[in-house]
Formats: sequence, C-alpha cells, structure tokens
Amino acid sequence: MSKDPTPGRKLGMAILIAMLLAIPLFAVYLLVYDRQDQSAAARASIARGWGGPQTIAGPVLVIPYQAQAAETVTEGGRQVTRTTQVWRELTLSPQVADLSTQLTPERRRRSIYEAVVFEAAATGTARFDLPPDLARFGITPDELAFDRAELRFGLQDPRGLFGRPPMVSVDGQQLRLQPGKGSPATNNAGFFTWLDAGSIRSRPLRVQYSFAFRGNGWLALAPQAGDTRWRVTSTWPHPSFQGGFLPTAQSVNTDGFAATWRVGNLALGRSLVSSGDVVPESRPDLSDGQPVATPANAYEARVVLVSPVDLYSQVNRSVKYGFLFIGFTFLAFLLFDVIGGVRVSPVEYLLVGAGLVLFFALLLAFAEVVGFTLAYLIAAGAIIALLTSYSAAVLRSWRRAGYIAALLAALYGILYVLLNLEAYSLLIGSLLLFAALAGVMYLTRNLDWSGLRAQSSTD
Repeated sequence: MSKDPTPGRKLGMAILIAMLLAIPLFAVYLLVYDRQDQSAAARASIARGWGGPQTIAGPVLVIPYQAQAAETVTEGGRQVTRTTQVWRELTLSPQVADLSTQLTPERRRRSIYEAVVFEAAATGTARFDLPPDLARFGITPDELAFDRAELRFGLQDPRGLFGRPPMVSVDGQQLRLQPGKGSPATNNAGFFTWLDAGSIRSRPLRVQYSFAFRGNGWLALAPQAGDTRWRVTSTWPHPSFQGGFLPTAQSVNTDGFAATWRVGNLALGRSLVSSGDVVPESRPDLSDGQPVATPANAYEARVVLVSPVDLYSQVNRSVKYGFLFIGFTFLAFLLFDVIGGVRVSPVEYLLVGAGLVLFFALLLAFAEVVGFTLAYLIAAGAIIALLTSYSAAVLRSWRRAGYIAALLAALYGILYVLLNLEAYSLLIGSLLLFAALAGVMYLTRNLDWSGLRAQSSTD
C-alpha cells in the first residue's frame, strides 16, 4: 500500500507546477506586446496620408543682406586674406503673436483597430518691428534687402494641408505662398511668401494668416514671439498637456476642452533678432512615410489627443497579477487536500492553472473587439464557470466548488479595482497578501507538514 505524500511534499508539488505555468504566462505577456505593436502599425496605416503629428511655428520675417567675409587661402606658398561678399539672413521674430486653433477630432477604424485623427483650423495675427538697436548686430537698415524679404511659417507635415489654400496677408494685402523654407523647429518644413518689407522702417508690419491642416496624435506649437498667445479648443474630452510650457488657463469636461498658453521670449531664452549665413533648405524627417514623433521638448507647448482607455496597457498590467491568481487558487486546492482530505493530483493542478492563464488570452482577444470592461466580464465569467464545474468533480462537492467560485470572483473583482486604482494598487495588493498569509497560518497552525510528528509519536 503506497504511502500518501506529506503536506510539505504536496506544497512543493503545487509550487513546482505554478513555476511551470510561468512559461505560458510569459507567452501571453509577449502576445500582448505583439498585438500592441500590430495595433500601432495599423493606426499608423490608418493615419497615413492624413497627416502625422503636427508642430506649427512662426511666422518669422527673414530679410537678406550682404556682408563682408574674410577668407584666408594659400597662394604660391603664402597665405593671402581675401574679402568677399556673402549673403546672410536677418531673422526677426514677431513682437506679438496671437494664434487660435480649433481642433476637430475624428475616429477612423479599420477592422478592429482605431486611430484618432484631427482637422485643425488655425487663425492668427503677428506684429513685426524693426529693432531700434539693429546696429548692435553690425547691420544697418541700408544693408537690408527689404524687397527680397520672406515670411516663413513652419508646419511639421505639410502633406496635412487641405481645403482652401493658406491665406497670408500683410497690411491687408494678400500674398502668394510657396512651399518649403519653414522653421528649424519643424525641420524647415512648411511654407513661405515673398514680400517687400520696406514699410517696416517707419511702422510695424502686421500679418494676418489662416490655414487648415490635418494630423494625428498631437499638435504642438514652438513659440518664437516676444509675447505668444495660443488658444486651442476642441470637442475631444481627453487631452494631455505636455512640453515645457503648460496652459495658463484650461477647462476640460465631457463636452471637450479649451486651453490658453502665454509665453514670452524671456522664457524661451533667446533674442527676437538673429543673423547668420543662408542655410540650405532641408527636407522633413520622415519615418515610414510619417514624421518622427519625438517626445515634447522643453521649448514647446503640446496637446495630445489621448484615448481614455489603453486596453493593451491594462491587459499588460493584469498579466502581471497572474501569479497572484495561480497562487491563491492553488492554495485553496492545497487546503482542501491537506485539511479536507480530498486528494488533488498534479494533473488537476496543471489543468486549473491552464484555465487561469487562459483568462488573460481571452481578455486580450475580446478587449480588441468589445472593449476592456465588457471583455473582462466575459473572460472572468467564462473561467469562473469552467473552473467551478471542474472543481466540483475534483473536490467531489458542489459546496467546495462554491468556495472556489467565490474565491475566483473575489480575485477578479479585486484585480479590476487594482487596474482602475493604479495609485493604490501596491497598498491594496500588500494588504491582500497579508490577509491571505494570516489566513493560511491560522488554518495550518496545527498541520504536520513533514509528517515527523506522527512518526515520533508512533515511536
């Protein structure tokens, strides 16, 4: 007659099976990342051709001028210094820039994937003044070629321009626009116009402009004026404000948001006037047909249209609690085994653990189709029903199976709370583990784990 294994050996067997279940649990963890990458690729494909993440900058007034440059060359073994005429650019940022942007979001779907894109209508004014201390830069007004001046506007992805062509007028006169020559903040992408800026000698140059463009993900402004005011309104109720400059006023509710930024050039840490050599135009930095979406830098204001629920992030977090489910469920079966006298075989532990791991795969599969909350209810309900009916056969009692069902329902309920209360997840999880450990200690306080007590009493 074979001798039953000791409670300690049964515990070791349960731990060993739980460790083996780490392999499929880790596979589900990798599956979440794979599906997340596929979702990101699908969203990029949906938004391709619509316009990428957008940054707007400007306008700035660029006035070319000629200056003398010394060049040292070697001729006949001697160094000779020559003076040549070179073209340089005087760049003036506006004294005041006032910009209003209306964002109209739109959800675009393809199969089970969804991307949030937007249409933006920008309307602004700017005022340029010729600095009275221009001589400090070694330039006189007579050296400036006002008739060859350019007004430059930066837009990260000009492919997003749509509808009526952008409108730019100076002192009430509408100007014709040209592509390119944007702003360094937008990798020189954007558009510009030629103008005769000679009137700036005697009075400020006033610019009015408006243009519409498309984009996805986020919209940012690289402020450049002495006093920049930017107002953004939208019907999207889930904005995220990022970058080095946060709104000075904001209102967010279920109907959308409104935010206002005000930034001065002292905060930008740069002068309104700069001069230098003519820089060749560069092309926008593209990756797979989309501008590279970099993190918000310290000198821009950015608003991100975020999705309220990142299902992959929530599924990923839930998988991290997989061992908690396996541990508590195995512990219940172990207590029924060593205290209730119901023999539970290693295969039964393995099948129960497989069901617990399957929950996370079901959660991911359903969440992509019906959303996270409904998917959680479906997957949890299916696994609870499956393991309850199986436990009734293994534990030979529907009453004992009812305890397993109550345990699983409590675990899934607690996990859902943990996923929605991220700030208190560590506290709640720690208290839960403390309560479980205290309960196990109490229930097994008189248990002979090694079987040595019974052997010594027999001797």
